Amino acid sequence: MNSHFSPNRDRHVVVMSLDGIPAYLWRQPDLAVPNIRKLLAEGSTADAMTETSPANTWSSHTSMITGRSPQAHGVLYLGELNLPGPNQPPVVYQWADKEKYVRVPTLYDVAFDAGLTTAESDWVAITNAPKITWAFPEIPRVEGKVEQEMMAAGIITEEQIGWMQHRPGRKALVWHDEMWTKAACFMFKEHQPNLLLYHMLSIDWNHHYYGVGTEASHAAIAYADRLVGDIVQTVDESGLRDKTTFIIVSDHGFKKVTRYINLNVALKLAGLARANGPNLVECAAAVMSLGGVGCVYVTDPTRKAELLPKLRKMFGDVEGIARIIDGKEGPTVGMPSPEDDPRMGDLILFAKEGYLFNNSAEGEDEVTPVVNYSSTHGYLASDPDMDGIFIATGAGIKKGVQLPRISSLDLAPTIAHLLGITMPEPEGRVIEEILL
Repeated sequence: MNSHFSPNRDRHVVVMSLDGIPAYLWRQPDLAVPNIRKLLAEGSTADAMTETSPANTWSSHTSMITGRSPQAHGVLYLGELNLPGPNQPPVVYQWADKEKYVRVPTLYDVAFDAGLTTAESDWVAITNAPKITWAFPEIPRVEGKVEQEMMAAGIITEEQIGWMQHRPGRKALVWHDEMWTKAACFMFKEHQPNLLLYHMLSIDWNHHYYGVGTEASHAAIAYADRLVGDIVQTVDESGLRDKTTFIIVSDHGFKKVTRYINLNVALKLAGLARANGPNLVECAAAVMSLGGVGCVYVTDPTRKAELLPKLRKMFGDVEGIARIIDGKEGPTVGMPSPEDDPRMGDLILFAKEGYLFNNSAEGEDEVTPVVNYSSTHGYLASDPDMDGIFIATGAGIKKGVQLPRISSLDLAPTIAHLLGITMPEPEGRVIEEILL
């Protein structure tokens, strides 16, 4: 490959994240995905993509576009974690500005700085990112630039934007996916960004509530395939197909779960927290769930030496907990240390098979059955059930290469290479085997 790099303004890369497709499901031949299979036949793939820990939507997506683990980029939760102070429970601000908590440069930052154009539709950890040229966020705004353009073109209405903002419980995610897809297609058609990041959610939702491999699961994946087809058709109609690379990924797999671990209930019963219904209102310590991983925070720094040994012993006796490590050991699993990032927990907990952590402090049972919920993620990336998918096809990609495994940390360096730019200090590598 040519070692001389300069920004490739004639190249376009479309990254399509199909949230929540496990690698083990993708190997089944009975998925109704003709559009994706056609792309796969023209390009290269990996049997599995190792995610980063915890294997969650926001942390995994941020790893994909930084080439760095959560230890470096700092994104663990669905937003910015805030620690208000002594005896106050931690709070996650989902729509905090990206600049407040993503600690390293992203692919779109580097592309923008090199003079390339960038776009996103429903990507995550990206709110008000200054180096996204065109954005249609998960929660769109009537006054947004792209939203205004789409309304003027008759593609979306002000009422529909309001519906995306306020629909109770965020139901009808298939419709939201439709809107995010229309936005991705519109931005590519009208603006031809060099980098387009697109993310859909309904597969993930169906897997959480109905399970992987169910009829609902297959229907959601088939619908996602149709939306992928819409984006590919838009690229074809633009006349830019020979200059466009498609990257299809997922951010995590899923595990079947049957039992919640309610450690904030345990803290309440031990007199270390006070709750109003499910919510902590005052606490000496709190547990924040990442799914199959939980983080323990002692809210008053002056009490850490006193409380951490007690908490470790207390939680060590709780059903469903496989292992407990000190927060300082976070880097051993690719997560930050509280010494480097105060948003990291003082203890890290790992759930056994079939268990997940729950933030609720309601009731008096430390462990309860899961109700109306089937599967989840947020376990260590070393768990093969967390593996995601990877397909690359189009400009700059060889046909027919099948690798046994790549890392999600390889995505940013590889996409950067395709765009003629270089990621700073990536932990991953350029996947040279698939590149022309």
